[in-house]
Amino acid sequence: MSDKLQVWIVDDDQSVRWVLQKALHQADMETRAFERGEHLLAALGDNQPDVLITDVRMPGMDGLTLLERLSTRCPELPVIVITAHSDLDNAVAAYQGGAFEYLPKPFDVDEAVSLVEKAARQSGLALGSVASSRSDIPSLIGQAPAMQEVFRSIGRLARSSMTVLITGESGTGKELVAQALHQHSPRAGHPFVALNTSAIAAELLESELFGHERGAFTGAEARRIGRFEQADGGTLFLDEIGDMSPALQTRLLRVLAESEFYRVGGQASIRVDVRVIAATNQDLARAVKEGRFREDLYHRINVMRINTPPLRHRREDIPALLNHYLDDAGTELGSPAKSVNSDAMALLQGYDWPGNVRQLVNASRRLTVTAPGGVITAADIPEDIGGRSGAKRLQEEWTQSLAFWAEKRLLNNDNAPLVEEALPEFEKTLIRTALAKAKGHRQDAAKMLGWGRNTLTRKIRALNLD
Repeated sequence: MSDKLQVWIVDDDQSVRWVLQKALHQADMETRAFERGEHLLAALGDNQPDVLITDVRMPGMDGLTLLERLSTRCPELPVIVITAHSDLDNAVAAYQGGAFEYLPKPFDVDEAVSLVEKAARQSGLALGSVASSRSDIPSLIGQAPAMQEVFRSIGRLARSSMTVLITGESGTGKELVAQALHQHSPRAGHPFVALNTSAIAAELLESELFGHERGAFTGAEARRIGRFEQADGGTLFLDEIGDMSPALQTRLLRVLAESEFYRVGGQASIRVDVRVIAATNQDLARAVKEGRFREDLYHRINVMRINTPPLRHRREDIPALLNHYLDDAGTELGSPAKSVNSDAMALLQGYDWPGNVRQLVNASRRLTVTAPGGVITAADIPEDIGGRSGAKRLQEEWTQSLAFWAEKRLLNNDNAPLVEEALPEFEKTLIRTALAKAKGHRQDAAKMLGWGRNTLTRKIRALNLD
């Protein structure tokens, strides 16, 4: 047998098989390609590859089922999963199924070769069973590379209860990522409790987190169970943790270190088993340097980090997100979901969305209510979310009318002298408008037109405007 690395490829797309084989041969590897997963299983005997590359969606047996079969037949075989349908469910299922790596199409060929080399260096990866659970967070979608990295991170953490710090601008979906982390973790059957620490007054936040005993302070008429106790066995999501006061940072650090705390006014310690996922739109490393955030707490929550990209860095995801939230808005209002034509979509994709996905959600509701027809057009897009101003729309309307006139003239007469016909009418319209604005004063009208008075007088005579 050859000493070269043996790589097998399963993909129903012949072009993908060809590209991968060519690249791997150039990297001095031997390949064997199959169109279906069943064909690969039939070829497995005493001979098996060093690395397998498989598609997810194929006729017959899909890639995830193939992973499950290989978990018993070839438990140490590293598998790289590639797919054009790169959503969160596939990413998580691939990693939970034991995939070495998850690679969305279109992929960089050099990256694929590098992954094969990396997989070959690491052996002994035991494959588990493919998870049967599906995500019920459909709004966490995206094909952009930055979102694919988020999906990969969620997939890699699917079997752990590690503390995670989610960073990103406001409105980028940090809580959705936290929910996905919880749902695809061993704690999925237990509570997911979310708390925005910046939305609660500092003097009340301690009681909100840890609870209080009756009589602990004025107004505490009964015992209150805090968010940590509510999340026992599950996940506590602390949003905007960078706004937490120094005193509460100290208390939180103790809970994370010792898994126990006291209710406000309480004497008995309470032990909990809680996974903490924190999120912030701030630069916590800078906050540590400036003394606004405890360094030891920063290192405690920053075990793993996921960055949620702003919408302007994933513009290719805007059509899918818009269609999803327009469907939601239609359901919410009890009306058919509206669609977006190409001109309107171009405007929305060109807008920077400073409020990110949260702003897009609100825009979808707004357009569902304000757009008069079933199809949202460029004229329906408000200026504050990328629509054209009234002046710009008027300019486009007259140029479109001019183009329509020119097309009609050319249909009727191939040799129509378009400029000779259009220019006099164009000048007449501008002269009449300028004279009306100047109330008949030719000197002022000439300035508006960018001409001298004599030029305007000559044009008026030539065009019979007297």
